[in-house]
Amino acid sequence: MAFFNLNPYKFKKPNQICSRCVMDDTDPTIVFNDNGECSYCNHFDMIKPHLPSEIKSNELELMADQIKSRKAKDSEYDCIIGFSGGLDSSYLLHICVNDMKLKPLVLHVDAGWNTQHASYNIRCMIDALKLDLHTEVIEWSEMRDMQLSFLKSGIQHLDIPQDMAFFSSLYKFAIKNNVKSVLTGANYATEVIREPEAWGAYPGNDPRLVKNIVKRFSNNKLLTFPMVNSLVSRIVYRIMYGMVIYKPLNVINYTKKEAEDLLINNYKWKPFKHKHHESFFTRFLESYYLPTKYGIDRRKAHFSSLILVDQMTRDDALKKLETCALSHIECKEDFEFLADKLEISTTELYSMLCEKPSSVKHFKSYRKLMIFASKAQGFFSQEKRLYK
Repeated sequence: MAFFNLNPYKFKKPNQICSRCVMDDTDPTIVFNDNGECSYCNHFDMIKPHLPSEIKSNELELMADQIKSRKAKDSEYDCIIGFSGGLDSSYLLHICVNDMKLKPLVLHVDAGWNTQHASYNIRCMIDALKLDLHTEVIEWSEMRDMQLSFLKSGIQHLDIPQDMAFFSSLYKFAIKNNVKSVLTGANYATEVIREPEAWGAYPGNDPRLVKNIVKRFSNNKLLTFPMVNSLVSRIVYRIMYGMVIYKPLNVINYTKKEAEDLLINNYKWKPFKHKHHESFFTRFLESYYLPTKYGIDRRKAHFSSLILVDQMTRDDALKKLETCALSHIECKEDFEFLADKLEISTTELYSMLCEKPSSVKHFKSYRKLMIFASKAQGFFSQEKRLYK
């Protein structure tokens, strides 16, 4: 099979790399100043005054008090947390229970791509914290159909079905259980630089795009798959239902290494090789599909975030980027597993990767509206992210 002779480290060589972080012109929207610093670094300097420069000892306590005050009388939970077993959501759960003294409704959405590693971490933490775990299992036949349709589409945004499942299920489960406070592991420390859209990121949940792609590449209909439009959620869930999203990791001194050490020592939690590796499909997407088909390495955004908040050196980042996040053997095993899981041959999967790359702009979507809404929300909120 041709795949086994294909070098998985097929990264596109950039013409220019930022002199301060490791973002480069494989992102077509990037701009460099006369000092060789990129637009992401320049944007970081502008928002830095808005970031918590000095952690106030009572800020987390005040947030917890506010969440408790919003608890519905007929609900036994203070908040809801979507739990994947990854670093951010695991540390968030620890903070929620031990420091904020909250009782969370813990939801795990099983979209069929959990790694054993993630499942182990979930069980360790749930048992140690003595919490109830609620698991929403996505109908696999529909999930499989969506993933195959997106693969056939040739676009970069293969994680849209998973993201749609996670966030839609979370919102619906929160309303069903009358929980109005949502805690997320989103944070500036590891995510101050967003992955650009050209690297497969997407500005929100877009049912129009999903339905259009599935309709074009499949004969089946999506009957049970949870779909909450991000545009609708900003109005219906936040205004009509009074749902508020909290990000506790932004009001504490969140350091990736220290968080990993605490979880390892307290819960026997196992660290991942890299961010997002709790999902098998995302691991394949970021470690093989995007580098091979598009020459894209999302780790540049992840490492650059750590560089800007002084949790990683640029030299260390450049050294890590010399090789793929996974070994050739691991990529081969992931490739075979993915084909088997999707019930297709490795030859069929390989042919999809060899098809000419496409663009999300070729499909009907709410993309432009979502980008506008995201920028507008950033303008009126304290979270001044750069959307590109």
